[in-house]
Amino acid sequence: MSAPMSSTLLLRSRIIFLDFQVLGSINYNCLFRKFICISSPAAAVFSNQFQCRKSRLKKAETVASRFTGGCATLPASNTRFYSDTQKTHVAERIPDPYALVRDDLEDLYSDIKLDLLTKFIELQELAHYYLQGEGKAFRPMVACLMSRACNKHNTASEICLPSQRKIAMIAEMIHAASLVHDDVIDHADTRRSKPSINKLWGQRKAVLTGDYILSQASMALARIGNEKVIILLSQVLEDLVKGEFMQLGTKESENQRFAHYLDKTYKKTASLIANSCKAVAVLSNSSSEIQEVAFQYGRNLGIAFQLVDDLLDFVSTAEVLGKPAATDLKLGLATAPVLFAAQQFPHLNEMIMRRFENSGDVEEAWLCVKKSNGLEETRLLASRHCKEAIQQISKLKESDAQKALVALPETMLNRKK
Repeated sequence: MSAPMSSTLLLRSRIIFLDFQVLGSINYNCLFRKFICISSPAAAVFSNQFQCRKSRLKKAETVASRFTGGCATLPASNTRFYSDTQKTHVAERIPDPYALVRDDLEDLYSDIKLDLLTKFIELQELAHYYLQGEGKAFRPMVACLMSRACNKHNTASEICLPSQRKIAMIAEMIHAASLVHDDVIDHADTRRSKPSINKLWGQRKAVLTGDYILSQASMALARIGNEKVIILLSQVLEDLVKGEFMQLGTKESENQRFAHYLDKTYKKTASLIANSCKAVAVLSNSSSEIQEVAFQYGRNLGIAFQLVDDLLDFVSTAEVLGKPAATDLKLGLATAPVLFAAQQFPHLNEMIMRRFENSGDVEEAWLCVKKSNGLEETRLLASRHCKEAIQQISKLKESDAQKALVALPETMLNRKK
């Protein structure tokens, strides 16, 4: 075996340890230790502003097909993720995750817009801009599925409670606010194939818009009235800020870079999914063990989600992604494919330290990633987290929602955007 290949395998082993180390434990299964919806009078007044039920159902179906490609069947090539006890379910049709939570999601964006109503018309327009239902609604979908799975595990009902659905709304609001702020920091011109808020209205109004969405999400969270849930979702806000600060820096030590990258990935992406999953488990009166299962599922799914995002930055096109390709390199960011590639092409380490600022750095780094095993190693690491997510959710009683959560990591791993 060649020296570059040996060093890559060595790094692969090192990454497993770093993933443990970053989150403070050597035991993989123990890495981490809102409110019944109260309709405001404004809801009745403004509800007629939104589309009819038929239109929303059609939008939900469009979102579902956008994420799943119209297929909810687990790809046969990925059955290796399943244990012997799970293989009996692989051949059968897996429930479509979006179809299961269609009723929970159909009015979600309309209800979020109600929470963002204000007499300042321009602020309201900006706050609604990223909440038009053009995204995959991935985070709300996961939260609603986890709600149903936990409720079925604890009781005979698989219905998503109003308070749990509110968590899904809050998660999407936090995510939208983070996108607004990210676009300001990154000077992004586009988001989801349309001009970004900062491009159209300027950075100052964009920053204030993100702040406003977060303030309304915080008020909705406070109205839930569950202290543990408030702490969990407040932790997400702290993690987002810390993760952004981490992204601004680069570790000099090559051995520390992947730990830094994984920790940053958890804080910026996985924390929201993990803590949302745990929050809905809390609201279902789940035991501490089931709450941890929900958290670990969300954590691993979230890390895998970001790894796939980093992979797609190298293999997908701007038209498919809805944003320019190679964005991370142009922003000076060394993601998993680059860090893996640096094991085979050590001169990349100098570029990483100077954040690809020199002329030709971005192009050279791109070529090195393409020539290396970086993309394969990134997918392997993502699949490892998918496998762990499946192992965690398999601890819940079988139900349609639980089976959809079992299948979801595979669908996410093979997504194209």
